[in-house]
This record gives sequence, C-alpha cells and structure tokens, in this order.
Amino acid sequence: MIRRDFLKSCGLIATGVALSDPIAKAETALNVTGNGVALLDDEKSDIHIRLRSQRPHNDKPITVVIIGAGNRGRVYASYAKTYNDNIKVVGVSDIIESRCNRIADQHGVPQENRFGHYREVFERPKMADAVIIATPDDRHYEPCIKALELGYDVLLEKPVAPTEKECSEILKLSEKSGRIVAISHVLRYAPYFIALKAVVDRGDIGEIVSVQHQEPIEFAHMAHSYVRGNWRCEKDTTPIILAKSCHDLDIIRWIIGKPCKSISAYGSLHLFKKENMPEGAPARCTDGCPHQGTCPFSAIDIYVRDKRHLGVFDLKDRKDENEIMEKLRTNWYGRCVYQCDNDQPDHYVANMEFEGGVTSSFTMDAFTPHGGRRTRIMGTKGYIEGNAKTFTVWDFKTRTSKTWRKDVADFDEYKESGHGGGDFGLVRDFVEAVAAQDPTKLSSSIRDSIESHIMGFAAEKSRKSNKKVDVKA
Repeated sequence: MIRRDFLKSCGLIATGVALSDPIAKAETALNVTGNGVALLDDEKSDIHIRLRSQRPHNDKPITVVIIGAGNRGRVYASYAKTYNDNIKVVGVSDIIESRCNRIADQHGVPQENRFGHYREVFERPKMADAVIIATPDDRHYEPCIKALELGYDVLLEKPVAPTEKECSEILKLSEKSGRIVAISHVLRYAPYFIALKAVVDRGDIGEIVSVQHQEPIEFAHMAHSYVRGNWRCEKDTTPIILAKSCHDLDIIRWIIGKPCKSISAYGSLHLFKKENMPEGAPARCTDGCPHQGTCPFSAIDIYVRDKRHLGVFDLKDRKDENEIMEKLRTNWYGRCVYQCDNDQPDHYVANMEFEGGVTSSFTMDAFTPHGGRRTRIMGTKGYIEGNAKTFTVWDFKTRTSKTWRKDVADFDEYKESGHGGGDFGLVRDFVEAVAAQDPTKLSSSIRDSIESHIMGFAAEKSRKSNKKVDVKA
C-alpha cells in the first residue's frame, strides 16, 4: 500500500494508464531531476510529476501576524486555517476594520492583537515568529524594514518595493539581520511550472537557446486592475512590469538558470486615454452611457452582469445587483475607462540576453480574451510549448513528443490553492524555512527575487529611454 500510495501521489495510477505492471514500470521510470522533483514518463508518452504534500513538516507550529487582510491576506489565512497544527495566526492588521475582524474571528485572535495601521504592530515587542505582509504594493517597504529590525521572519507579497533602492535596502537588511525573507513568487510552486522546470533540468531539450513567454492580462482584468483599479498609476504603486509581471521575469530567469545581462523594452498606453473616448460618454458607466451596448469595458457588464472582480467591494450580498450598482456610482470601478487617471502601459515587450548568449522575449498584452501564460522554449535537442494548463515536449532526434496535462493530474490539494496551485506551496515552504531557520527550503532566495525585480526596473529604464540597458544585479 505504501508503494501504491507513492505512485498515486505521482499521478500515474490516478490517470488510469493501462500498464501490465504499473507499479514496477513507474518505479523504473522514476527520475529525480536537479531541482529535486520526481518525473515519471509512461508508455503513452505522458509526463507526470511527484508533488510534495501541501502540509509542511514541522513538529511545532510557527506563529504569524498577517498585515493586510485583503485578497492576498485571506489566501494566507486560509492556509493557516487548513493546516492549523503547523501555522497559527496570532495577530491581524488592516485599516479596514471589517476585513481585520473577518480573519481575526476565524482564527480566534484576541481583541488586543487586532490592529488598524501596520505601524501599531511594530509598536509592540515581537509577538510572533513571522509576519506576512500583504499590503498594497507601495506599502511593502516600511513594514518589511520594521519587521526585520524587530527580528521577525517575513513573507512579503510581490513586488518587493516600488523602487530599486528600496529593494536593495531590504536585501541588505535581510542579509545583515540573518532573517528569512520569502517573496511570493508563487508560480514557482504551481504544478505546471514545477513540471516545466523539471523537464528542462532533466535535459529533455538539451541546452536552452531561447525562450518566448507571454502574459495575456485579459481585457476585462486590465480595465479592472490597471485602468480603474489600485494599480492604475505607476507613481502610486509600481510599474506594471513589476506589479503584474515580476512573476514572469522570475519564471524566465528560473527556467534559464543564468543571470540576465541586458534588456531592451518597448510599450505604451495605447487605448485607455481621453482622446480615445467615444463621443458623449459620461464620466461613469452608471450615468446612462450611450455606448453601453457596444463598449467591451463597460463596468455594468463586468461587475453587474458577469459578477467579476467583486472582492474589492466588500459586499453584503454578491448577488444583489442594486448593491453593486450603488458601489459603481461612487467608487473608482464605475468610471469610464477613457476618463481615469491611469498611466500604465497596455502593451509591453521586453527582449533579454542572458549569460552564455541565451535570449528571451517577453510580452504582456491587455487585449486578449483569456489569461494564462504562454511559453515556448527552444533547446539544442528539442522544443517545449505550453499554455499554463498543458505543455508538450518535442524530441528532434526521435521525432516524438510527450505531454504534461494539468487536467489529468492527481493534485487535489493543489486545486484548492490559487495561482495554479502555487499559493499554498509557497506558504508550506515558508513555514518549514521559519521552523527550521533554514532559508534554503525556499525555492527562491531573497537575492534571486531581487535579481528578477532589477530586471523589471532595467526594462522600465530601457522603455523610457529607448535604449538597451545593462542589468546589474
């Protein structure tokens, strides 16, 4: 039973592959790659991976204070609810009292450990092993610095900070203090990217020569987050290449496995500006816009009809269309997309050269009907193409291919987690790293995370100067 349970966790038996002796054949096919992931290839040319449980291995639970009780804070709190023998929430901070109390009530946090502004947390002596910082992008630096000064380990939402200088200061203090800082590069923990990295590490396509990677933002998501929403202005948050795509720069750097040497970038705000406003459009979609029937970015369509992105509204009843309409009449999200104070580019291209002459191109595109990253990897012996749900590996010599598919994998634990299953994997490794005081348990060191951020800042310098920029990590 132990052997069979092991193979079931690898996804082989669960997918129903018909083998005369599936256990023996799977054990023969087992191949542990350089990044420690077990790969299984079956006779139907499918790729399977062995994933660790989402439950961390620590005998004594670590304690955390959650700073920022919005969407990301709720994700981390839900992990602590599921694995409460391993991690306990002992404090919560949020300037919106209802958000703070929602998480605090779920975890039995006493009233004296419920805080408004994050500064209140640091007026106390150290009260937990770690803090989880899930505040808005422009409010990462100060709480992270204060946490490190007080001796906390830190799980910090991406991006690290709005400026390269602040990122570097966090890196220096984390290394000087010896504290653990994990950056939420959650895609590294998603089964899709784990499998992709494992295949590359195994040498299935030889040496990497070039990578093409795309992040389709999806048209309604762009309008919600980067035109109407919290990330619409670079000066108030971070450049969109970091706010949206530092995940992608990290994945490209991780897959290639070599430092980036130089970068050139292009992009602009093409559509969402006043000169493109349709004639007669009011300031708000709720004010009787004559283009309601034709505008794909209508707030009424996105929020009322489709019920999308409602988490920002703190609704009493998500099905109450009158309540949603009332929110749209008064907040940012009801505004005409051509009459907002946004400045983030809606299309972006970055070309990169890595050590050893490896090249990569990255595009971030607002005008797509779907999300989900697309990746192509060209190697000396083969080629990989994937869409965040499945990828196929071609072998030039044998003229054969094999495929990894998310929909046939036995990843029940991971299906409960966002970012393709990556959110909970990140917290698991953070818990284990804090419990053991061993930062090597993290997939990405703070220095690696800062390196991919520096790539983003270099891309912005290039885009604004129209020049190639050297990357100095």
